[in-house]
Amino acid sequence: MKSIAAVHRLRLVSGPEGLSFILLLVCSVLKRTTSFNGVPVMGAIHGALFVLYVIFLVLAYQARRWEPKRALVLFVLSVLPTGGFFAERMLAKEERGELDAAEPATA
Repeated sequence: MKSIAAVHRLRLVSGPEGLSFILLLVCSVLKRTTSFNGVPVMGAIHGALFVLYVIFLVLAYQARRWEPKRALVLFVLSVLPTGGFFAERMLAKEERGELDAAEPATA
């Protein structure tokens, strides 16, 4: 049961982390094209969510005893602009039991 909680925490932070990344990119464009500068605020929010994602990823990796490849895929998804949404979908399937921890990690 503890391992499912670790996956649940990771899933809960993956969507907001993905959204914050996209918003940070939008703020970066707006900073260069307008007088609006939301980068400091959005950067701090995204940074905090990214750190939480990595911490929860390590905890889920240890609790579920995932293959290193699976953890690597989930990490790579966190550094892609829409990857957090794919990670969330994959983790939701695992929570529901549709995706076994032994299966290869694919979004």
